[in-house]
Amino acid sequence: MHEIFLDELKKLNTQFMEMGVQVNELIDKGTRSFVDHNKKMAQEMIEQDKVVAKEAITIEKKALDLMALQQPVATDFRVVISILKATTDLERIGENANSIAVETVRVKGNPRIPDVEEIISRMTHQVRTMLIKVLTAYVQDDEKTAREMLDGHADVHYDYRKARKMIIDGVKKDPNVAVASASYFVIIRLLERISDHIVNLASWVIYKSSGDLFELINSEKETSSEKEIKEEVPKKSKKTKKK
Repeated sequence: MHEIFLDELKKLNTQFMEMGVQVNELIDKGTRSFVDHNKKMAQEMIEQDKVVAKEAITIEKKALDLMALQQPVATDFRVVISILKATTDLERIGENANSIAVETVRVKGNPRIPDVEEIISRMTHQVRTMLIKVLTAYVQDDEKTAREMLDGHADVHYDYRKARKMIIDGVKKDPNVAVASASYFVIIRLLERISDHIVNLASWVIYKSSGDLFELINSEKETSSEKEIKEEVPKKSKKTKKK
């Protein structure tokens, strides 16, 4: 009976990894569509946005069936739980990548800020590298590599703040570009959220490997960046005509 469980678990792990690779490609495709102003590519992503969600539902159903029908022992039960939780984070990453595509289609007349777009490309490379590493760590039960995701997350957050400052400084010089520049805030924030979810994935790798359950980062930090943006970005002022 246990051999049947292990065989089904192997298939589940393979499906989880395939979903991870698919999500990684969505991150690349989403940000490329934005930086290249490729609305056609973005629209194609939006039209296929249910694919990842369906894959997540399939994995979750199989995982629940595996627990119900095979009645795994404590260690195996922990592995299945980690897949369930990690799949949710993968799905969220896919949703954020799709939101980048939505923003690409939505924005009109966006002024180009080459320095910010360069940072967006760097953030994209960083989160994609992090995702591949954490997926590999998941398969190999590599707790050490999983814990290193905090370093990658710190790099992404540093770039986020750097890009945000560039945008804010630009808006202060010319408040008329505030609305058009807002899309850059959206993209860098989505990339930072993707990094957050990757760190969550790392937490589930650690749980799967050792049974330790804790958050590597504080989930309450979320809104701080958004509050700072609202506070620091000057609104477009309305000029009154002199009579």
